[in-house]
Amino acid sequence: MRPAAGRVELVMNETTQIETAPPQGPEVTDGRIGLRLDQVISRAQQALLRLQKPEGYWHAPLEANAEMNAEYVIFTHFMDCVDPQEEAKIKKYLLETQQPDGSWSLFAGGEGYLSTSVEAYFALKLAGMRAGDEEMTQARRWILSRGGVPKIGSLARFYLAAMGQIPWEATTALPVEICLLPNWFPINVYELASWARGTLFGLMLLQAVQPVVKVGYEAGVLELYIEPPHFTRFRPPAAKSRLSLRGLLNLTDPLLRAYNRHPIKSLRARALKAAEDWILERQEANGSWGGIEPCYLLSAMALKALGYRSDHPVLKKAIEASRELIWDMGDKILYMPCVSPNWDTGLAAKALLESGISPQDEAMVKTARWLIDHQIFKRGDWSVKRPKLEPGGWAFEFYNDCYPDVDDSAVILCVLAATPFHDGAARERAIRAGSNWVMGMQSRDGGFAAFDADNDSNWLNHLPFADVEAVTDPSCPDLTGRVLEMMAAVGYRADHPVARRAIAWLKKAQDADGSWWGRWGVNHIYGTFSALAGLRAIGVDVSEPWIRRAVQWLKDLQNPDGGWGESPLSDKDRAWHGRGDSTASRTAWAVIGLLAGEDAISDAVTRGVDWLLERQNEDGTWEETASTGTGFPNHFYLRYYMYPLYFPLMALGRFRTRLNAKSG
Repeated sequence: MRPAAGRVELVMNETTQIETAPPQGPEVTDGRIGLRLDQVISRAQQALLRLQKPEGYWHAPLEANAEMNAEYVIFTHFMDCVDPQEEAKIKKYLLETQQPDGSWSLFAGGEGYLSTSVEAYFALKLAGMRAGDEEMTQARRWILSRGGVPKIGSLARFYLAAMGQIPWEATTALPVEICLLPNWFPINVYELASWARGTLFGLMLLQAVQPVVKVGYEAGVLELYIEPPHFTRFRPPAAKSRLSLRGLLNLTDPLLRAYNRHPIKSLRARALKAAEDWILERQEANGSWGGIEPCYLLSAMALKALGYRSDHPVLKKAIEASRELIWDMGDKILYMPCVSPNWDTGLAAKALLESGISPQDEAMVKTARWLIDHQIFKRGDWSVKRPKLEPGGWAFEFYNDCYPDVDDSAVILCVLAATPFHDGAARERAIRAGSNWVMGMQSRDGGFAAFDADNDSNWLNHLPFADVEAVTDPSCPDLTGRVLEMMAAVGYRADHPVARRAIAWLKKAQDADGSWWGRWGVNHIYGTFSALAGLRAIGVDVSEPWIRRAVQWLKDLQNPDGGWGESPLSDKDRAWHGRGDSTASRTAWAVIGLLAGEDAISDAVTRGVDWLLERQNEDGTWEETASTGTGFPNHFYLRYYMYPLYFPLMALGRFRTRLNAKSG
């Protein structure tokens, strides 16, 4: 059963006794690592098992940036559902994440980001702060130095327009009639990524209705304008030149804007009804949409704009669901971009299994049962591109049946393949249906993407509303490597047609320096370890030159302290590829990648393992505050709170297995 709606807290359970699998080969006897390695692994296993929920799953905070908290505050004021105590805790988080220069950044230690800073400033004013407060003065000074309100991005404009802080005319033109475009047309909603698609429907409806919730002057952001509002001109994202693709596509904005002012009434009415129905059909059982914060909030705001009352069952459930993204930290609240129980559960179980926990252990049996119960046998948006493919994937979240994803499904299938289950028929059905769905999601180029196949019309990233340049879901190395690992786990080898095409795609997608880009993790270390792990598992000869280049790249980027690190800055600056302060997650990824990329235990691997052994906390965890995940490259990053626990455990488990095999 899925958990009831409500807030969750990260609580350590009582110490769990674990059953370990019989050792593979003789005991580790390396004088420098041996016993200490066993102790560190045991502590990490115990720490992870203490976090397991009684039902068998894991669930930890997922942190993005202040934008999430700010937009939730705006949402509650728009929906007239403000909880003063809740808002006070959100306000505390916003103030704590403000940088010394007054801005708010995309990731810890990063530069200030204008849209996030403006939204945070506005949310603090809605929460009761005044322009003269010291924190607000600092923020305002920074915001004005970057151009003020007129320079904010597309999404922020919609939130501010809904609250009367900028005119609706300032938002990027998105006629709701877009939803009527047929699937064969070059621009249609199914050429957009799932996250952009769900967000677009909310934005289109809001713009068509143009609601305005008035707030008092003292809560507004008039002081963030450079010129008086009636003299201010809002423009679409700037293009490098008028002849660039973005420059040419920006020319469509005034045309669409003109149509919005004088729509064809019958067509507008039809489009409004179609968009409303699309949103209603995709509301999940818990009241949410699309599994992510923009869809949760904007869909509800759009329905209210259409006239739905707050006590309507649809909106009542939606408001309740919006609170599921709250992680109450006691004196402050983190508002999450989504929840990640299936992802955390799959990776936690995989780490435990690879570090020696018996597949028959009660904790693993509970996990397998919980995962099988959460498999999705419903056709979602993915079936538009794959109409003949039978369902069978898993989502990232508790509730997101419309959008299962390849990444979660591949990891979960690895776990189920390694975990005997008392109901053998259920397990076999889950593996058969799941692997068939994952492999069926291969794109025509041979790679795998997250939520859709063949979602690679990348020119759409230059449309005026696509200022984060991530409205498509193309194939990526980290997912393609993960699928190869999954295929090996369920019994396929490198000569399978799906595997052959995926291997060929990875070979083509490899960077000149030998690394692979990581779309969903930060960043090239993530992509490289994922690709190497999949290639080794499926049976690719690791002595091939292209594999050797990847291994050497990892070795060359090892820090003097023995660890590895990488900054999110690597998304826009090649000089940062694989470079940054050492962290537990990146070090674990590099160790896994090196173990996958060569048969020998290199000095680089041993030094990386030493780094992990030396930095484990007494409670079995590792410290890490850096962003580890990527939402939108250059624009949105994530911190997974459990990454510095299960990835180091996974790396150390694989290292011990290799050591035992070498000494056996």
